[in-house]
Amino acid sequence: MSKLLLVAFSASEAPLGVGFAKALGFPFDILCFGEAPSADLGAELIKVVAITELPPADAIARIIAGQANGYTTLASASSMHAKDAMARVAGVLDAAMVTDVVEVVSPTEFKRPIVAGSVLATVEVLASPLVATFRPSAFRSTNRSGNSPVETLTVDLTSKVERISHSKRGGARPDLSQARVVVSGGRPLKDASTFETIIGGLADALGGAAGATRAAVDSGIAANELQVGQTGKIVAPNLYIAAGISGSTQHMAGIKDSKIIVAINKDADAPIFEFADYGIVADLFDAVPELTRLVKS
Repeated sequence: MSKLLLVAFSASEAPLGVGFAKALGFPFDILCFGEAPSADLGAELIKVVAITELPPADAIARIIAGQANGYTTLASASSMHAKDAMARVAGVLDAAMVTDVVEVVSPTEFKRPIVAGSVLATVEVLASPLVATFRPSAFRSTNRSGNSPVETLTVDLTSKVERISHSKRGGARPDLSQARVVVSGGRPLKDASTFETIIGGLADALGGAAGATRAAVDSGIAANELQVGQTGKIVAPNLYIAAGISGSTQHMAGIKDSKIIVAINKDADAPIFEFADYGIVADLFDAVPELTRLVKS
C-alpha cells in the first residue's frame, strides 16, 4: 500500500504539506521536529521529535531515514532545512529524488521548474521509495478532519558536524514561505543596520516578513535565512515589495508566483519593472520610510 511521510521541520511548517498530500492521494503520517502542530491535519499519525533546536543535517537525515520503513514517499516543503537534509535522506536510502514539485500529475509523475522557472519539466519516477520536496505555494492547504494520535520519538541526536556558531535575525516576523506580505531589499541598503531600519520597519508595519537578494546576503547586509530567489527561498505572498532590487533572473524565479509585485527603484530602466504590477521610480531611502509612515498613520 502506498503511503506518504510528511516531514515538517517545525510545527508551523506541518500544515504546508496537507495540500501536497491531497494531490498525491496517499494516506499520510507527519514527522514533526519540535512539537506537534496545534491543529489536526488529518494525518493517520503524528510522530514528534521533541527538541528545542534542530541538530545538524546529518543527524536530521539519519532520523528521517530511520522512520522511512513502510512509506513509498517521503516529502517536505521546500526550505533551507529541506535543501540541507532531504538530499541526504535520499542518499542514505539510495532513493530517487524530485525537488521543487509544483504539480502532481500522478503518484509517479511530477512537474518541477527548470531554467530559472521559465520551463516546467515533467519527471516520471518509478523507483521506491521516493524523496521529494514541493513548493507550498503550489499546493494550497485544505481543511482536514480527524483525530490524529501523537507519538513522541526517542532519537539519537549525535552528529559528526561541530556547530561553531548560530545566528538568526527577524524576531517574531512570520516565516518568508508563509508570510502574506514580504518586503525585500537589495545591495543599496549598504549595511545590516540600515536594512533592519528601512526594510524591517516597513515589514513590521505591514505585519509581514523581511527578505533580501543574494547580493545583499553575500555582502553581509542580511542574514542567510532571508535570501529570496532560486538559490534561497521561493515565496508567493499576496504582496511582494521589492526595494532597490534590479530584478535578476534568479531573484525573479523566487517571487514570480506573488499575487502583486511592487517595485521601488530609482532606475526607471531596471528589469524588475517589466515584471512588477506596480512601480515607483524613486529613491528607496525616500519612498520606503514614507510608505512606513503612511501605513502607521
